[in-house]
Amino acid sequence: MFKTARIATTAAALALASSAQAADITALLKDADRYRTGADNLRVETQVTVLNKDGSTDKERLYTVFAQAQHKSLVLMRSPMEAGQKVLMLGDDFWLLMPGSARPMRITPSQKLLGDASTGDIATMSWAEDYAGTLVGEEPCPAERAAKTCLHLSLAATRKGLSYQRIELWLGKARHEPVAADLYVLSDKLAKQARFVMDKAGAQVNEMVLLDQLGNHKQTHVRYVSRQNKQVPEAWLNPMYLAKNPALE
Repeated sequence: MFKTARIATTAAALALASSAQAADITALLKDADRYRTGADNLRVETQVTVLNKDGSTDKERLYTVFAQAQHKSLVLMRSPMEAGQKVLMLGDDFWLLMPGSARPMRITPSQKLLGDASTGDIATMSWAEDYAGTLVGEEPCPAERAAKTCLHLSLAATRKGLSYQRIELWLGKARHEPVAADLYVLSDKLAKQARFVMDKAGAQVNEMVLLDQLGNHKQTHVRYVSRQNKQVPEAWLNPMYLAKNPALE
């Protein structure tokens, strides 16, 4: 009887510890998300630049991203060569809408927008909602010139429709700002390495730098030019409505 009681007590303690760690990880990810977003419903003007190995500019594009609550996002392509194109994300469902076409086209979150920036990189922003994980430990921050300690988190996707099924993430120990991430696809291959550049005030991430690990090894810079609170009309999140090519401003 006493042995059974001890086993039950141990199991309860382990369950409580596991629950506490999960809560701690969620809190850490929410802190990190705030540096990247700051609100549930946002309009984010985004510039994506691809650099050649010698540092010269290969391509550059502009996007308006409406990142909404409940895993909904709408991306408007602003550059002349892509004018009128849109990407809609509703949960795990993605559509590409082309001007002049009456039928939305299904795409995947890993489909490239430009360089190594995928649709998922641009349109989705919440680690706390999409990943569960564990704290690996404290270690020197990767790619940091100054001595700085990071919290290393290992994250697993909670939904199949995400671009990356595993992320190794490093957050600053003191403020939990995102510093770097290794991004793994479904086959568990390292697809990209990301580092996050804070603004001068240290209040927000103003750039994500992606380094391809599977192909050309070019750098893709995703710069968040501006953010403002914006909740879009529900009709804007309907692929059939968007296929009519309505004015959205």
